[in-house]
This record gives sequence, structure tokens and C-alpha cells, in this order.
Amino acid sequence: MRMVTDRERRARLARRHGLAPAHRYADVAAATEAMTVWHATEAATVHLALHARVRDLRVEDVERALYEERSLVKQLAMRRTLFAFPRDLVPAAWGSASARVAAQEEKNLHKWLTAAGIDEDQDGWIEKAFAATLAALADGEPRTTTQLRELVPELDTRFRMGAPGKKWGGDFAIGRWVIGTLAAQGRLMRATNLGHWRLNKPAWTLTEAWLEEMPVPLTPEEGYAALVRRWLWTFGPGTEADLVWWLGSTKSAVRAALAAVAAVEVGLESGATGWVLPEDPIATTPEPEVEPWAALLPTLDPTVMGWRERGFYLDAEDVAYLFDSNGNAGNTAWWDGRIVGAWAQDDGGRVHPIVRHDIGEAGRTALAVEAERLTEWLDGVVIVNVYKSRQMKEAELP
Repeated sequence: MRMVTDRERRARLARRHGLAPAHRYADVAAATEAMTVWHATEAATVHLALHARVRDLRVEDVERALYEERSLVKQLAMRRTLFAFPRDLVPAAWGSASARVAAQEEKNLHKWLTAAGIDEDQDGWIEKAFAATLAALADGEPRTTTQLRELVPELDTRFRMGAPGKKWGGDFAIGRWVIGTLAAQGRLMRATNLGHWRLNKPAWTLTEAWLEEMPVPLTPEEGYAALVRRWLWTFGPGTEADLVWWLGSTKSAVRAALAAVAAVEVGLESGATGWVLPEDPIATTPEPEVEPWAALLPTLDPTVMGWRERGFYLDAEDVAYLFDSNGNAGNTAWWDGRIVGAWAQDDGGRVHPIVRHDIGEAGRTALAVEAERLTEWLDGVVIVNVYKSRQMKEAELP
């Protein structure tokens, strides 16, 4: 069993993740194949994560992949997170991670029906609401949640969440959870975004209308194996704990998937056991060195969120400044394979790196180049982040 050093793992980020300028990808498709999925909880993450990895990317290139070619498809999946999946991987998610989320969402539906005072035949109520929602979209015309609530009375059923006076509490329409469950099940999809590319304002449509077919979900075993194979290609070597966390699944499911793809063990510098695909060169051959590189990655970037055990690229004392209390990463600044700080924009849209460590003149210069590149690409657009880290909030910009 070969021992893979932390430096080798960081060199992989430069190459396989396309983060070093010399290793950026040619287009959206190549970068997506490398990264497996893109976080899409914040709409801008998809565009910014691709910009960090693709040469000469335009906003229109991402929009075309999402809404014209539909080679990228948004799907609620691992850890109840919204991702932009490559189209061919969606059936694997439907049969595994998304199915797990759908079961959780339906359980919540029962909870909110009880809160709304509907105690009898909740299963019948849910099936009726599902059928009516699907029927409202049968004409192929995408509709927003608000428009669907006007057509389907069940979706406007109200319940109270939280104690009176709480900021996060109040009266809510149950339609959000009905639609969310159908989407997790793969029966509905997010169609064209009705807002600016940096915002999530989806219209909903039937899956068969959006994809022009209805793919068959894989079995849970097949689905998890497919996801684990892609994860190992993108993030390997990684630990069993990393996979359990990333998938939002169980140890037994992960172990079965590792066996199904014939994953092999490698040692990690931390002392843990890592896993890689059997055909991965790193199982037998050291990863070549790379020149120092800089990158500016967005909130919830897939590289930052790819592992649970992040010590090989993140100092423990920086976590409280760069992640929120729920473990969501804000914008990050990288130098030579490690997170060294964050970045933020001023009111005019200019990007400013916020460095927490002494990275020397070469590091500061390289980050300044990346900040200029991102500023020019954003062209005055200011990203509004939901998941804002402490470092971003406390930034004192020029």
C-alpha cells in the first residue's frame, strides 16, 4: 500500500481540478467531467466555479449548458444540497442520494400537514397534491411556485413554522415542500431561470419535458457505485469518512460501493486510509510536482466542499473564519494548493483577496492577477452571497 503525501494531493488539485492556470480546461464539458458535479445552492457558484477552471469562459457558455443544451441539470441530491449534474449522472442520483433526500422531504410533508391541522389520510392528501401539480404542468409550459399555487389549491395550504416572534418562523405555504419532494423524486425539474444568472429563480417543468425523455433511475446499489466512482476520480484519494459525508449516506452503502468499483487502498499522510480507483496512477506512482499557483474560488466550491477531512489544504484555525457554523464554505483564496484566505467585492464590483497568512510577494502577486481576471469577467456584477463567511463579513476593503 503506497503512502500518498499531502503535497501530492495538493498537486492533484492543480491538475485534475483545473485550478492552476496552466491546467485549466477548454470548455464546460471537460471541466464538468473532471469535477463530477457543481454546487448550485447559490446560483452564481456554478458560473464562478467554472470560470476558475475554464479558459476564456463566457457567461453564455454556462447558460447554454444549463438551459439550451441541458447537458447540466440541477437536481437536489447529496446532503439535501442542490447540484448541477452532468446529464448522464442524474439517473444514478435519482436511484441513490436523491431517493434518500426524497424520503426525508416526504417525511417533512407529513410534519407540515400535521402543523396545518390535516391529520387524517395524509398519504391520500399528498398523492392528490402530487397528481394535481403534475397535471398543472402537463401542457409543457414551465411555471413558478407562485403560479402553481394559483392553479393547485393544495399547494397554498398554510402552516406555522417556529415559535411566534422568531426571525425564521412564520406562516408558510406547503407548496414549496410538495414541489421539492417531486423534484427530489426526479418527477419535476428546474427549467429556465427567470432571474439574473447570479440568482435562483426557477420555473418548474415535468422531467420528461425538460429532458425530452424519462431516463430510468438506477438501483440504489448501482447509483451509489456510479457516484462513488465519479467521486474517486475527482477527489481520490479520500477516506471512507469523506465519502459518507459527501454522499450524506451510510457506511454500509459506501463500503458496498467501494467494493463494487474495486477501489484500492492507499496510505495518507494523516495516518488514515484513503481510497482510489484501481486504474488511478497515484495508486502506484507519485504525483508529479507543479509550479505554485493561485486561485479564487466561490462560495460552496466543489473543491472546498469535496472532503470532510480537509487538513491537507486547510489550517484548522482558519475554519471559523472561512466556513459558517453549519460547515458551508464562503469564498476562498488559494496559494500553492492551500486555502490562505478569502475574497470579497467592493461596491463597484472589484475583487479583493483577503489573505490570512504570509504568502510572500509571489503569492500576493499571483492572487492579484486572479483578482483582476475575475473582476474583468464579472464586469461590474456584484455577487450577493447567502453563505457569507466571517472573513467576508469582516473584510475591510480599500
